[in-house]
Amino acid sequence: MTAINPINRINRINPITPITPITPVDLFASFVRLDGDGRAHAEPRAFDPSREGWQLMTFHAETDADVHADRWEVHADADEVVSCLTGGIRLHVRPERASDGETEQEAAVPAGSAVIVPRGRWHRVELDAPSDIMSLVVAHGTRLEPRPGV
Repeated sequence: MTAINPINRINRINPITPITPITPVDLFASFVRLDGDGRAHAEPRAFDPSREGWQLMTFHAETDADVHADRWEVHADADEVVSCLTGGIRLHVRPERASDGETEQEAAVPAGSAVIVPRGRWHRVELDAPSDIMSLVVAHGTRLEPRPGV
């Protein structure tokens, strides 16, 4: 027998809709991909800049090497939300035009807070302490570039 979705029964919209089972997703073992049609899928951890859609990633970092602090990163297709869940991080944003004499911007991101990195801005993360970090980004078009002298 198909389960009746009580919300649909109340709203009288398609009263016989199977209820999708709700199961926990280990965010440290999987990425969650958000498709353009509004669906979310848990997937194996694999950052793939050729894939479309938003990607929710959560990871634990012990050292700066875990967050590729030696490289700049840019996302051409969308802003990125970088959240520090535990510990503490610093987000560095490279000047848009180094010829203007601008310097790198740095934002402290304590546990429980987030920053929004505008699309097209080169950025990197450094740790203040071992941290759990969550990022929401469109991976498509992501590029990495080594930091000179590092």
